[in-house]
Amino acid sequence: MKKIAIIGGGIIGMTLANYLDTDKFEISLFDDEKNQATKASAGIISPWLSKRRNQKWYQLAKDGAAFFEKLKTDFDLTDEVYEKCGTLFLRKNSDLEELEKLALERRKNAPEMGEIKVLSKEETVSLFPLLKPSESLYLSGGARLDGKAYLAHLKKRSQARGVKFFAERATILKADEKWEIVHQGESDVVDDLVLCPGPALKELLSEIGVDVDVRPQKGQLLSFKTDFDTKDWPVLFLEGAADIIPFQEGEILIGATHENEKGWDLSESEAAFFDLTEGIKPYFSESKLIEFPYHYRVGTRAYSADFSPFFGPHPAFSSLAFASALGSSGLTTGPYIAYLLAQYFNHPETKWDYSIYQKDINTYLK
Repeated sequence: MKKIAIIGGGIIGMTLANYLDTDKFEISLFDDEKNQATKASAGIISPWLSKRRNQKWYQLAKDGAAFFEKLKTDFDLTDEVYEKCGTLFLRKNSDLEELEKLALERRKNAPEMGEIKVLSKEETVSLFPLLKPSESLYLSGGARLDGKAYLAHLKKRSQARGVKFFAERATILKADEKWEIVHQGESDVVDDLVLCPGPALKELLSEIGVDVDVRPQKGQLLSFKTDFDTKDWPVLFLEGAADIIPFQEGEILIGATHENEKGWDLSESEAAFFDLTEGIKPYFSESKLIEFPYHYRVGTRAYSADFSPFFGPHPAFSSLAFASALGSSGLTTGPYIAYLLAQYFNHPETKWDYSIYQKDINTYLK
């Protein structure tokens, strides 16, 4: 049996640990559990009306969203972790009919979008009672994912599969045809290695003389504990404002920020609270939401110069694979990327081509 190590226990690493074949691999996962983006995040799984022009990214996000039905079945995800709740799109002045046309066109290749409908003011408020009366566009296929709950669920599942966890920082060395993992004064040699530690990928790869285009981005969310009955509320995309993600039992999240200059800073900021809450006020009938008790969720995402994710094996080492720069779409794309990497190691006889989803991997490496 081969040994494989995963460095990074976020959404990619934890999903990968559950898709690798335990009949073929002895799996170890290393994560010091600091700065983790997934644990701080909650996401809207609804990429279909994105304005991004990057078609490769859209293909990855679209396929990542479609993958969630398999993910839910494979990992027995509960509604507290992942739930298809629908998405509402609100616009200040834009024509919702144009947005509806775009949705209908994109649904031809993404049937998982579900029902598409322009809602009246009354219908909008009936779905999300805190909103001012306003027309909206509704997609029934939209969903929400709680990153922290997802990681906890998958960690328990992977431990039952025999995955060994090390809550430690690890470094790497090349050891002939294998890889040496150094952690807390100990050293383990493995056959295969996967690096998915977010922006820390840069430091790890530098240890074997590789420079990679990845950098940290701070993200802050606000989590409000309310007394509203939010169980059946959809997620919201608000033009020019933060996203709104209602969970069960009254929890409502607002976010997130995209702070490129803050690096690894995990401090909570009043500026983030102001920016996130002020932007949503024009859409809400009252400010009661932000009067409830709240706490921050703060994490560090990875992004690249062209704001595109990248993943796959290193061009020179078939036993080394990595993934990073998922940015704010990590909860949508991460599980699917992990699944593709698992297939790469589970079926090494197959030639895998990821060009539909990304530029040549050498774009990001020196």
